[in-house]
Amino acid sequence: MFSNPRTPPAAAQSRRALLRTAVAGTATAAGAGLALGSAAPASAASREAESTEPVTTPEQALRRLAAGNHRWRTRHQEHPHESASLRRRLVQGQHPFAVVLGCVDSRVSPELVFDQGLGDLLTVRSAGEVLDEAVLGSIAYGVLELHVPLVLVLAHQSCGAVAAAVHADETGEPLPAHVQYLAEQIRPSIDRGQEGDARVDATINAHVLGVRRRLAAEPDLAGKVATGGLAVVAARYELRDQRVRTLS
Repeated sequence: MFSNPRTPPAAAQSRRALLRTAVAGTATAAGAGLALGSAAPASAASREAESTEPVTTPEQALRRLAAGNHRWRTRHQEHPHESASLRRRLVQGQHPFAVVLGCVDSRVSPELVFDQGLGDLLTVRSAGEVLDEAVLGSIAYGVLELHVPLVLVLAHQSCGAVAAAVHADETGEPLPAHVQYLAEQIRPSIDRGQEGDARVDATINAHVLGVRRRLAAEPDLAGKVATGGLAVVAARYELRDQRVRTLS
């Protein structure tokens, strides 16, 4: 087990510190691992197959992300799709297999967490995975124009944006400039049945599930979800063990 360092009481921290640092909550992510099957490190033959075989279904996309996350957390990263020949091919166009909506947190880079390379992921990032028109339009572009079969909404342990929103809700203190907008978008997901670090941790899960529901209900995406051509999945990355788990 990893240690669970605790932060000083929220009231003792400045707003700026809350935005820079994360409240260390307990790891309570629900759901099983991202893998739909075995996620053992890929052989040379399967790596070649991954480079050439198109991903056309949500299940295939999830399996590829699961395999990459397994490589990442076991320190067997391949850093795929960086070669000179691949870069030349990408000049002609892109065919990413997943859209990942993640937080801006510097510790959670989707290409690293899933051990993917150039042309693999369409990444959209906003603090706390907050949705606005630019984020929605970026996701819709991936699904409707690039025909990506999977949208993964990726939250993470110790999210500073969620911690700041919870602190502002508890104290009534306004947050600076546009950061207040983020807090207002996260506030409906605050779990007031919990206290302290547990409240932040539960809110992380509730918020990412709410974002997933909103995306799945978007008219431009809902039709593809209904026919099985698109899946919108909520997941959470644990900083302690680097594992991605789906949430439901």
